[in-house]
Amino acid sequence: MTSPDPQTEPKAKKSLIINAFVMMCSGHQAPGLWRHPDDQSHRFNEVEHWVELAKLLEDAKFHGIFIADVLGGYDVYKKSLDPAVTTGTQWPVNEPLALVPAMAAATKSIGFGVTVSTTYEQPYHLARRLATVDHLTKGRLGWNVVTSYLDSAARNLGRKEQIAHDDRYLQAEEYISVIYKLLLSSWRDDAVQLDRKSGIYTSPNLVRQINHTGRFFTVPGPAITQPSPQRQPLILQAGTSKSGKLFAAQHAEAIFVSAHSPSVVKNNIAEVRQTARQKFGRDGRNIKVLALVSVILGETEQEAKRKFDEYKKYADKEGALALFGGWTGVDLDGYGDDEELREVESNAVRSTVQAYARFSPKNFDKWTKHTVAEHISIGGNGPVLIGTPEQVADGLEAWVDEADVDGFNFAYTLFPQSFKDIIDLLLPELRKRGLFWDDYAVPGGTYRENFYGIPGQKLPLDEHVAARYHWKAGVSAEEAVIPE
Repeated sequence: MTSPDPQTEPKAKKSLIINAFVMMCSGHQAPGLWRHPDDQSHRFNEVEHWVELAKLLEDAKFHGIFIADVLGGYDVYKKSLDPAVTTGTQWPVNEPLALVPAMAAATKSIGFGVTVSTTYEQPYHLARRLATVDHLTKGRLGWNVVTSYLDSAARNLGRKEQIAHDDRYLQAEEYISVIYKLLLSSWRDDAVQLDRKSGIYTSPNLVRQINHTGRFFTVPGPAITQPSPQRQPLILQAGTSKSGKLFAAQHAEAIFVSAHSPSVVKNNIAEVRQTARQKFGRDGRNIKVLALVSVILGETEQEAKRKFDEYKKYADKEGALALFGGWTGVDLDGYGDDEELREVESNAVRSTVQAYARFSPKNFDKWTKHTVAEHISIGGNGPVLIGTPEQVADGLEAWVDEADVDGFNFAYTLFPQSFKDIIDLLLPELRKRGLFWDDYAVPGGTYRENFYGIPGQKLPLDEHVAARYHWKAGVSAEEAVIPE
């Protein structure tokens, strides 16, 4: 009897992973919308603002809150920071990891994916910060691994300009191996004894140095924190350049993609999963892909279109071009009004440059500085789906069918109203179609348990490279060799 061919087998409907996509700033992916009277994103400095969001989203059973971050301002457009400063385009922006324990204290199950760069912080320090927050959230932390893309950040952090794109990924490769060694290899699971009778808090035989010496880092270890609930927070990754795809195939448990059409990313997604299987022995289906999307919903199509038309009145084209300049390193101020965007070598987000240069827009004849600005001004780099819950759900299913994504990072146009519309209008339609769960797979569980829907799966899957670093209870140091 022959086994079924997975390529010809009818695909089962996916239960979608649903995240909110936010940033500790105003507007985020909708520059200028902070001016709308119903928008509350300017309250990003208030802890209550974020606690209210976390409680709202957990009540609706969102998987997680995905928090973006940058370490500098968008100063490529017009060779100036002024457009970003004036329009409030991801400026000012606060540090996101500090926010998470407050949201976690008010919730029990929702996860938190936080963006932290591997380029400007020593891994020993970050390992401590990640483990601390994983403890305080009871294992509900994810780390979105990025290499940064703004020269403005580099200039403020000790460099004249960024490290070259591919070298940033070489550094990230070594960086994450140091994190694995510190969080998974330097303490045995049962190192903390808390033996009041003998007076032993931690057994020194169950804590060891990692003695890492590499091209970029020298870290003797051990980690200064004890093992946290997940030991290694869930690993998220964004970036589909050649280097980014190779990194994701080995390390990512989830990939965040942003593009205006599923056709832009479908080949990259398939390539990452194929590389994961062929080169790293992973099941590519265990790498979950989340696409950026903004939705504008109405009870009727006319209502949704009316909302969109209203939002466009507040959208800021200068802010949009500032975002584009930071993402791509391309200053569109030097382009003529009808001049078509061309592909250039970039040291910023290389895959974003290629996506705009190689794939035609859906709603315009070509990419010019005006059509780019109009596209980005609501929804950023992703699609905007406008319509009834049924129409928007159809659009999401089209992304799943064409690009094989597993879920979505929903950006907001108005904060928090966009999320309330998703909760009230879209999620019931997705549930009706069997596309979204009714409750967390593991209420009160870790981010990884709920992400994979597997009770007890607190640590990376056995097939994941990080599993080779895990110093398990009952295993001697000699047996638990630290991978090089």
